[in-house]
Amino acid sequence: MSDDKQPLARIPLAGVIGSPIAHSKSPQLHGHWLKTNGIAGHYIPMDVSADNLADVLQTLPKMGFVGVNITVPHKERALALADLVTDRATLIGAANTLIFRKDGKLHADNTDGYGFIQNLRQNAPTWQPELGPAAVLGAGGAARAVVASLLDVGVPEIFISNRTRIRAEALQSEFGKRLTVVDWVQAGNMMEEATTVVNTTSLGMLGKPPLRVPLDGLRRGALVTDLVYAPLKTQFLIEAEKMGCVTVDGLGMLLHQAVPAFERWFGVRPNVDSAARAAVLR
Repeated sequence: MSDDKQPLARIPLAGVIGSPIAHSKSPQLHGHWLKTNGIAGHYIPMDVSADNLADVLQTLPKMGFVGVNITVPHKERALALADLVTDRATLIGAANTLIFRKDGKLHADNTDGYGFIQNLRQNAPTWQPELGPAAVLGAGGAARAVVASLLDVGVPEIFISNRTRIRAEALQSEFGKRLTVVDWVQAGNMMEEATTVVNTTSLGMLGKPPLRVPLDGLRRGALVTDLVYAPLKTQFLIEAEKMGCVTVDGLGMLLHQAVPAFERWFGVRPNVDSAARAAVLR
């Protein structure tokens, strides 16, 4: 009697690389999806220094990793290390998702803008981006993804304001004439015309200073969203709600940006539903 047992399939591994990384909610989310889809894989948080990033990315595929998410402060460096880069990652200038291909090449993508738009589509289904200008607070890495995705879905004009004006001007020089830079002290005024208003700064997050921008110019019925999701309902969203705006919290962006990565790594498209939200909030 022969004993020709088939070798066990290699368990697929993925994870998230940043520094620090202990705060990341991604392991809870991907762990939930792995379990609900019956996939024998693991998703691991990894605190990696900038000096070690290149070596780590070369080593992980040899250990059974199929890909990783990349977060602060490595998003730009990861893009530079990649062999293949998607158009949207090139446009945003940063990578949040890496795929380790079977041919040994490192494929970089950025799904932040996708996650941002899908969150709005799911939680504000009547939103019509083409109806008026958008007002964006902040000009960091998250703002780049937001600006690129808003222009892509047809927002006619974007007013952008940042505490350091030169960073907003850098975005304007890259994205062109549809962007208008507004001084931070005038940030409240740019909301008067806006049908979409986005806070991409960390102001209002737990442990950070509050967002001190006057909101009395908000239009009733405007869509207002905050990328901050701790707390889930920021003071910015509470005030906007009082003024009759449609509000969307930032947690959905985290959930939706993870979908394309999970699908590429594990071969199943996961659901963004109440169970996924609950898994992350636990």
